[in-house]
Amino acid sequence: MSFAPAIDCHVHLMPDRLMRAIRRALNDAAGWEFPHSTAREDIEATLTDAGVERYIALPYAHKPDIAAELNDWVLAKAEESEMCVPFATVHGEDDVAEVVTRAFERGARGLKFQCPVQGCGPADPRLDPAFELASEYDRPILFHAGTAPMFEDSPHVGVDQFESFLQSYPDVRAACAHMGTFEEDAFIALLDEYDNAYLDTCFSMSSAAPRYMDFDPDSIATEVFEEHADRIMYGSDYPNIPHDYAAEREHLLSRTLSEGAQRAIFKGTAERFLGERS
Repeated sequence: MSFAPAIDCHVHLMPDRLMRAIRRALNDAAGWEFPHSTAREDIEATLTDAGVERYIALPYAHKPDIAAELNDWVLAKAEESEMCVPFATVHGEDDVAEVVTRAFERGARGLKFQCPVQGCGPADPRLDPAFELASEYDRPILFHAGTAPMFEDSPHVGVDQFESFLQSYPDVRAACAHMGTFEEDAFIALLDEYDNAYLDTCFSMSSAAPRYMDFDPDSIATEVFEEHADRIMYGSDYPNIPHDYAAEREHLLSRTLSEGAQRAIFKGTAERFLGERS
């Protein structure tokens, strides 16, 4: 089974100060340690060595009034890179339409919401202007809409909220990170019902998932990936993972999948999500 050439649809590229704060929060909550550099050049060196051609850079704003500046920072970094596909974010208490319009006009290719951390999710009416702009500009959205790894009590996640979005915005391609864990079966079922539903594999399909997330990737059958390869895309959460980057693809590479499914999961589906192919 071949990994390269690949697109990594779930990479975090943010200023060092913000990344340090995120890592402190994860360390406090889960005890994770993070060995990977957060510098763009170092991230891209690791991805390139693995066979990644491009990656989607995902920021998120944990409080109001920082999203516009954060988006500008990501877009500036993307201009320095041949690999970086920049996404943008917005907080529910921002001037949502203004922040998102500015980001899209400056080149952001989509939106990212880390729902439990940001305190706003796919069913939050404050974000409706962002969702409407995503429809207008044909930009996809990637949500952390599942309960893993530590958000089972959050009111901003869950399959019902994600499904509500799919129904309300049928022309917006929407992905749930981490295969929707820990409600993975319900999220996978949405792929049969909604043409705009996508999932990414990050962390949940890692060979390190049993250790760090208490989730067995083998609980999702290989047939799921074969049947839904056009809607499941590879992602890693790099560099904010406590394990080696190789672990993110290691478990997927161990599965027996057709060549078509492999190429879709590792590259083609991300291109469809970005609107680059039908």
